[in-house]
Amino acid sequence: MPTRSATVTDDPTQSVQHQRPWTGPLFAALGMSLVGSQVAVSGVLADAPLFAVQAVRYTLAALVLVVVVRLTGRQLPVPRGREWAWVSGVALTGLVLFNVGVVRGVAHAEPAVIGVAVATVPVLLALVGPLLGGARPSPVVVAAAVVVTVGAVLVTGGGRTDAAGLGYALLTLVCEAGFTLLAVPVLGRLGPHGVSLHAAWIAAAGLWVLSLATEGPGAVAALRVEHLLATLHLALGVTVVAFLLWYTAVGRIGPGRAGLFTGVVPVVSAVGGIALGEPAPGPVVWLGVAVVVAGVTLGVRAGASGRR
Repeated sequence: MPTRSATVTDDPTQSVQHQRPWTGPLFAALGMSLVGSQVAVSGVLADAPLFAVQAVRYTLAALVLVVVVRLTGRQLPVPRGREWAWVSGVALTGLVLFNVGVVRGVAHAEPAVIGVAVATVPVLLALVGPLLGGARPSPVVVAAAVVVTVGAVLVTGGGRTDAAGLGYALLTLVCEAGFTLLAVPVLGRLGPHGVSLHAAWIAAAGLWVLSLATEGPGAVAALRVEHLLATLHLALGVTVVAFLLWYTAVGRIGPGRAGLFTGVVPVVSAVGGIALGEPAPGPVVWLGVAVVVAGVTLGVRAGASGRR
């Protein structure tokens, strides 16, 4: 059985994908692009009970992941011992508390404030991610992460907030990082499918409890057809496909370099708004897009040069 450092690493010389070094960055970019596509359904779900939607989303995602595992003939490892704590941490931080932070946060701060907090995730992943694999943070990757963060902040913009809003923004930052970092210790044995499936059903259970406690048992029945269609997109595209792509990328290029691609999310959201009929972004946003691209390119090239 391969060790964790042989599977999840920020040292390009130890990558298990020597022959296809481009797949890790590609999967990370595609995964985060799907996450950014949430902007396409956010308007539809604006009046829907959030926790009920998320509970349905992760329930559907877990069921689909079971089918995928069966159809592909994969062996699905079951967490054991401390692995349950790590997987539960992924579910409770990255999937459940993240949504709580966003929902409660926008009541105290403009959405851009939450977006800026999430935009700092690349730096956190670049610094902490390698340490979980027993490696030192790469100065070049950390520098690239700072560049990506600056670009993402330019794209997202700023906004008004209060002390509670700042607290919720910090919560969303920690939870977004936890989605990746808490998976690192178990990704080697459970694999992308195992981590995604177990995190999804655990999150679904927690969100059903939240929905029943805060929205009432009739919340699901209140969902309209357009809500269910949008939730289906979240379950299939933003959860099943994006999760599998993301965790595969983290396993191939490490959480530090993969984290650079979280800067893709606000870029896709900003550019995708044009396709939905919104006005074209201003010059500052386009500058931010260029800065994000420059930061990602810097980090990816640093990894590629390390392999030669």
